[in-house]
Amino acid sequence: MSARAAAVLEHDARDLFGLTAALVAVPSESHDEAELATIVERRVRERAPSLQVDVVGSNVVVRTNLGRARRVVLGGHLDTVPANGNAVPRVDGDVLHGLGSADMKGGLAVLLALAEALDASPDVARHDVTLAFYECEEVADRFNGLRRIFTEREELLACDLAVLLEPTGGAVEAGCQGVIVLEARFEGERAHTARPWMGRNAIHRASDVLTRLARHESDVVVVDGLEYRESLQVVRIEGGIPGKHNVVPDGCAFAVGRRFAPRYTEAEAENQVRALLDGADEIEVLQSQPGAPPNLTDPLVAEFVASTELAVRSKLGWTDVARFASRGVPAVNFGPGDPEIAHTAGEHVTRESIDHAYATLARFVGLG
Repeated sequence: MSARAAAVLEHDARDLFGLTAALVAVPSESHDEAELATIVERRVRERAPSLQVDVVGSNVVVRTNLGRARRVVLGGHLDTVPANGNAVPRVDGDVLHGLGSADMKGGLAVLLALAEALDASPDVARHDVTLAFYECEEVADRFNGLRRIFTEREELLACDLAVLLEPTGGAVEAGCQGVIVLEARFEGERAHTARPWMGRNAIHRASDVLTRLARHESDVVVVDGLEYRESLQVVRIEGGIPGKHNVVPDGCAFAVGRRFAPRYTEAEAENQVRALLDGADEIEVLQSQPGAPPNLTDPLVAEFVASTELAVRSKLGWTDVARFASRGVPAVNFGPGDPEIAHTAGEHVTRESIDHAYATLARFVGLG
């Protein structure tokens, strides 16, 4: 057993801050979560033996079976984005710096502690609880661990409410934006740059559409009283022949990504972007995922919000709440850490944020 595995397995869950630091020390970039998944599985089996544990790939699903009327899924992804000079955790007083500290190893520590509390005091739990530790949230949807579980073992994620422990800065972030990415392609005709009139420059042809996109002002759309600020960005462009500066380019392609409010369907969002790409020779959808409505009037969502006594705001960005919402399950985001510093070199989480998230969720499920 490695020293970093031992640090996680042996750390007292009452020190959530220290447990988070131990989790940060275990590398788990997307597609490389197997070690951390194994550590999580072993810790739960050793410290919460009464709970059901199922493993699907590098995904660990932990369940109580108390016969309660309602079941809540609490989910946290195991993976992080690539390191950016922050792979090694660093503690500065009550602030933990390091890759994944906010997104979302503080949340994973909370889930591990909840597993032990549910094992120790099952009689006081108001809901049955499912704890889902899953892989590949930070990459293309086809790799997503929850997607795999829903495909292979859907019954493991059956529930009445889902809470994703995304970093939310001490607030409840309801719903989420949808995301769509389209690629626009422009055709030209090659010629020597000394005689450009003999050809047609595909990059120049794309310029009018690029200008239109650069000038576009995205909307702020209100859904159930919450403001979802949309965005539209060109995220990649290609054109010309690498290393050839004397050829009029006969092709240009760029990808444009839009984050759209959950008021719109994927089809509506796609048509709105296609209108802005008018003039392209070809348009292809590269990625499309629906948003999720806030569902603030759902009884369990309302109960969760009331029990937390926290501010409620919209979720900017896509999260797996949309995966549950598409199956008719209301879901919200709530977890330790500041979403604005997630994925940055300066990512960090505070002791207070982790402890508060645990206390809030423990109280909701009846442990606090």
